[in-house]
Amino acid sequence: MQKAVASSFHRLSLVEEVARADLPSAYTAEGLLMRAFRGLADGVEHLALVRGDPEPGALVRVHSECLTGDALGSLRCDCGEQLRAGLRLIGENRSGALIYVRGHEGRGIGLANKVAAYELQDRGLDTAEANTALGFATDARDYRVAAEIIQALGLDDIRLLTNNPSKGVALKRYGVRVREDVPLVLPSNPHNAHYLATKRDKMGHRLPTGEAGG
Repeated sequence: MQKAVASSFHRLSLVEEVARADLPSAYTAEGLLMRAFRGLADGVEHLALVRGDPEPGALVRVHSECLTGDALGSLRCDCGEQLRAGLRLIGENRSGALIYVRGHEGRGIGLANKVAAYELQDRGLDTAEANTALGFATDARDYRVAAEIIQALGLDDIRLLTNNPSKGVALKRYGVRVREDVPLVLPSNPHNAHYLATKRDKMGHRLPTGEAGG
């Protein structure tokens, strides 16, 4: 009879740290430490912006790449506002990090497909319906790489800055202790109010009516 695989089996890591440097920052006078990681399977590079030394209960934001919101000032989502607010809040704490996860554009469908989804939204679909109409899951993101980066930083006991309960559940599945979700609720605007309502009503994000977050 074939023996069962031992329960102590450890998965191979999906990431490696490849570089680090100081980053003077507008969000904290002491600056942040940039630590760059590379995915071993796909070569995708991710970034951790670290504040202070690791402490239990450190404030952590896992931020999905969003070129249009983070860099181009898009008002269709709340990503850019969340990125800046997350860095500000982390900068106000003694210990924490923002994990910038690349390859998560459009909740995992990619940049060009996100633009196609926007076109469908302009025709009347909501953000969930647009993704599924293109043949994708409503949310195709995986958080194993983020979890491994958090653990590599020594931050395996965290307060997670998010309104998305599934994010904490995913990180816990990969071995991160999430002691609580810390809300990141920001004002909505006329261009993203319907998008945020869809995240609340269809994806379970903890958002009050008319407010932003994710």
